[in-house]
Amino acid sequence: IAVQVFKAEVLMGSLPRRTLRFYGNAHKVFAIMPERSFLSGECPFGRVWVRLMTSSKRVQDRSREKRVRELEVATEKWKIANKVMFLMELLKSEPEMIMKVRLLEQYRRQINLPKPHKISDFIRKSPKLFELYKDERGVLWCGMTKEGEELLEEHDGLVEENGDKAAEHVTRCLMMSVDKKLRLDKIAHFRRDFGLPLDFRVNWVNKFPELFKVVKVEDGEEYLELVSWNPAWAITELEKKTLGLTEESHHTPGLLSLAFPMNFPPSYKKMYRYRGKIEHFQKRTYLSPYADGRGLEAGSKEFDKRAIAVMHELLSFTLERRLVTDHLTHFRREFVMPQKLMRIFLKHCGIFYVSERGKRFSVFLTEAYEGPELIEKCPLILWKEKLLRFTGYRGRKRDIQTYSDTLEMEEKELLYSSSSGDDDDMMSDDDDEMDIGEVNDAYEKN
Repeated sequence: IAVQVFKAEVLMGSLPRRTLRFYGNAHKVFAIMPERSFLSGECPFGRVWVRLMTSSKRVQDRSREKRVRELEVATEKWKIANKVMFLMELLKSEPEMIMKVRLLEQYRRQINLPKPHKISDFIRKSPKLFELYKDERGVLWCGMTKEGEELLEEHDGLVEENGDKAAEHVTRCLMMSVDKKLRLDKIAHFRRDFGLPLDFRVNWVNKFPELFKVVKVEDGEEYLELVSWNPAWAITELEKKTLGLTEESHHTPGLLSLAFPMNFPPSYKKMYRYRGKIEHFQKRTYLSPYADGRGLEAGSKEFDKRAIAVMHELLSFTLERRLVTDHLTHFRREFVMPQKLMRIFLKHCGIFYVSERGKRFSVFLTEAYEGPELIEKCPLILWKEKLLRFTGYRGRKRDIQTYSDTLEMEEKELLYSSSSGDDDDMMSDDDDEMDIGEVNDAYEKN
């Protein structure tokens, strides 16, 4: 069936104006040229294959009515906390918990600090957590303050308490995978999101031999393999909330027909136009993420809805109910998900929200947020919010203490510590603290 008729001039010698007819669909069409007798030396052709460009869906091309300012603010907030946590973990890995600022320059990409911004300026913004000083040769060093070290110890204790829950989430990821095993370097992408300790590859993975084990394959790659299937964990978070199922319930993963909670952007009004399609989507049955999905046909409606259920389950495991989209793409084959995950996220904007802040996109589970705040906060999230209260600095740039000045200050502390009951605070006052509300205001101005 002809989809469109174009009139085109064929510039080949003295050919007159011809009519080209295009046949096929929008992805692949062919044009049939009118028959004509050609002279010798000319190249006769009857069909010309034409590949048309399809309209791509990009996050930047999304309409303003689909943007959620509160979740963009949440992205900025978590981004600041993750940068500070990365620097604290880096200093913790050093023997003296100090490091040359010159050596910190190599971690610009992890901190996402573009040039010409200096790493020392980033450190100065949190004087209650980090301190800078120069040694006798004038080399600039970075260390943690007493408050920063105490916060880090508190975080390690919370991660230890969260170990059983993190082990459950890792096990459930293995249960959802096709081969019941995942590469360790891929699980490393979820370390902070699941609340795993810094040494999880070396020590933590061996603490739960009844759940999983580390195996090496022929190519030398290390995998985390499931040891035993737990039917009590083969229940999705959506089933627990909707049907009230518990781990004590006798349950076998199979076909589900559950409606996903939806939270559309406030200014998005087109959802009323697509109400019929949304209802049809919600009533459609799909295979449980814990059932074997290898038999599903890629591109089918059942395939896509199961992929949505898998992504919904993964986001429910995370502390912030948020993941970097790059991390999800690493698991497309293991979790039987489509190649173009971004299209599914953008299409189902009531279930997921994609934030475009920074160089890497983040996907949110919209049901888990009320404005910029998480509805349910675990102890590690409360710790992150406490950490944010120690970040930020608005005041004059202070002179960096030299090695001799630091020794002098330590001697004064030892001298007055016995006579004074209160500890002298070497850090800045509360006026130097930057509130999260100011981050929100700054974001609104930008």
